[in-house]
Amino acid sequence: MNLETLLAGVEPQGEIPPVDRWHPERRGEMDLTIAADGRWIHEGGVIRRPRLVRLLSTILRREDDGEHYLVTPAEKQHIRVEDRAFMIVDADQDAAGDWWLTTNVGDRVRLDEPHRLTVSATPLGEDVPEVPVRFGLAARLSRNVFYRLVESAEQRGAELGLESGGVWQSLGRWDDATS
Repeated sequence: MNLETLLAGVEPQGEIPPVDRWHPERRGEMDLTIAADGRWIHEGGVIRRPRLVRLLSTILRREDDGEHYLVTPAEKQHIRVEDRAFMIVDADQDAAGDWWLTTNVGDRVRLDEPHRLTVSATPLGEDVPEVPVRFGLAARLSRNVFYRLVESAEQRGAELGLESGGVWQSLGRWDDATS
């Protein structure tokens, strides 16, 4: 599948289109992989244009069966995702004390009730926090962001975490973090 053909019906306005409401009948398979380290690889080559990756990310969704698809009103293309679709590459705390996370594709998410950190295993078996972003998609915390959050974290029992958006955000169990 040609990327230009897929993107022909998508308007690159910077907004996230309503891919959750699109249910095209035409389906296919695309040779596109989102690597565990956040690289987007099309037909064996890394996509090096950040604007193209951003545009593709806006038409991405994860369905109830756990599979990932690029979706336009006209067609739906299955792609491979090795771990999570996105990586959290930056974090900052606002004046109210809430944490805001930024993904490698430009999404910005406030840690709150709908966007809670959970700890899950990576394909390598490491327990690393992730956060839901949109349309069933999640972002894995990069190592540098994880350590930045740990610097501000507190310990509650055996758990390490922080408050944001009025809820406790777990970074993992203390005994897991030290082993």
